[in-house]
Amino acid sequence: MKEINPETYGNPQLFKLLLEGVAPRPIAFASTIDKDGNPNLSPFSFYNAFGVNPTTLIFSPSRRGRDNTTKHTLDNLREVPEVVLNAVSYSMVHQMSLSSTEYAKGVNEFEKAGFTAIESVKVKPFRVKESPLQFECKVREIIEISGKPGSGNLVVCEILCIHLDENILDVKGGIDPDKIDLVGRMGGDYYVRTSGDAKFTIPKPLTTLGIGVDGLPESIRLSEYLTGNELGQLGNIEQLPGSDEIQGLKENKKLIKLASNTLALHSYAKSLIKTGDVYQALQVLMMTEY
Repeated sequence: MKEINPETYGNPQLFKLLLEGVAPRPIAFASTIDKDGNPNLSPFSFYNAFGVNPTTLIFSPSRRGRDNTTKHTLDNLREVPEVVLNAVSYSMVHQMSLSSTEYAKGVNEFEKAGFTAIESVKVKPFRVKESPLQFECKVREIIEISGKPGSGNLVVCEILCIHLDENILDVKGGIDPDKIDLVGRMGGDYYVRTSGDAKFTIPKPLTTLGIGVDGLPESIRLSEYLTGNELGQLGNIEQLPGSDEIQGLKENKKLIKLASNTLALHSYAKSLIKTGDVYQALQVLMMTEY
């Protein structure tokens, strides 16, 4: 492992490392307005949600590392502490990227990037019509981290009104990740989207009490063939199979043959885990325990 001291590594290198290592990140497509009524639209990927009572979103328009200047977004928020945070879907990602160009103050990024500005209900900044999800927010607080080049400015926002395109909902009324097709930011020129093969599911261990990896038999826990992810799935099972279940498997000639070869047995179990048959995989792996 390479050891890095942030104090001596250099800000440009640190910035690159964070963008590449803390990823993917959601994108806050922030619409603001200055005291003279000039709109501004710019994306920020230092962004996330932090609770619902009150509904809190935080994003950070960092100071520029090259000259320590601030973004127009931050300047506007200090003049008019309101913002619309628009979600970014794949269908608008190239326009969003174009809007991140550092145009001079007063230039309308809505027009430059070809977006449609529509009036908000409770705040002065405009919404992006093309965005499938829009959060009208008031700014509760701006926390300046240090004022040094490259430092962040945490904009703590409270949601006042939400606009949601009903076409992105599933049959249960939740947001369908394929329909909204959100885009996440990574390092360099890389992005990721929420539709297609880029997404996968992991059941949350909130309603069940898994036995844990430490509860697995040693022959499984210390297997040189199983990955950490596979052990994690096995450890999420609520209880070990009983001896009668294992004995039942020994009537299967194919499994008896596999049990005589550790690699073959574990390879078969891995294939079961891959198809979601985790409990059956654990049964198979435990054949050598009885």
